[in-house]
Amino acid sequence: MEKIRMLSTLGLMGAMRTLSSAFEVETGIHVDADFAPTLALLKRLRDGEAADLVILTREGLDEAIAEGRVLADGAADLARSYVGIAVRTGQAHPGVGSEAALRKSLLAARSVAYSRLGASGVYFAQLIARMGIAAEINAKATVVEQGFTAQRLVSGEADLAVQQISELKQVDGIEVVGPIPHDLQTPAVFSAGRMAKATHAAAADRLLRYLASPEVIPVLRQSGLEP
Repeated sequence: MEKIRMLSTLGLMGAMRTLSSAFEVETGIHVDADFAPTLALLKRLRDGEAADLVILTREGLDEAIAEGRVLADGAADLARSYVGIAVRTGQAHPGVGSEAALRKSLLAARSVAYSRLGASGVYFAQLIARMGIAAEINAKATVVEQGFTAQRLVSGEADLAVQQISELKQVDGIEVVGPIPHDLQTPAVFSAGRMAKATHAAAADRLLRYLASPEVIPVLRQSGLEP
């Protein structure tokens, strides 16, 4: 069986597991996927790690294209993702529908879990600074190097978890309260491109076309993403 190696940002992990299986059944091509935050993947690519296809934030993909690692030709925007707030299953849902409600809920939480390396964590750090509550939140924050922040809800380390909704949904035992108000955030766009030095170029192009096709939209929606 032909294999292709894909490096993907964590935000698409849930959707890609389903889509890779469907693609394999349809084509007989196995997708060997590795998931990590975009910044970690960019570092690995710069250190010379080989792959056939990458899925990064649009900004990350543009950097990889500018560095000549990824081909601009055929690169496609796959999905849009908003940052959300989650609580452990059974916990009361705090208000997050407006900036005032969000501010109150963040300040009232015993601890807020957010990621250091992910796009959502970078955004959240800027958001609390803009809201003037960075010192208070960071004094009690549970900062996750990389991985799923909602796991800190299940372990009891944090009351609230902040991450892309598609990433929050990867963890059992939690509930997504809702997105941070849309007027306070710019959605992350996840985009795919073929590596310039892909070993399995034709198969990678085939996967790229499949991921950009309308048939994958229901799977993206189900995993908390917007096509």
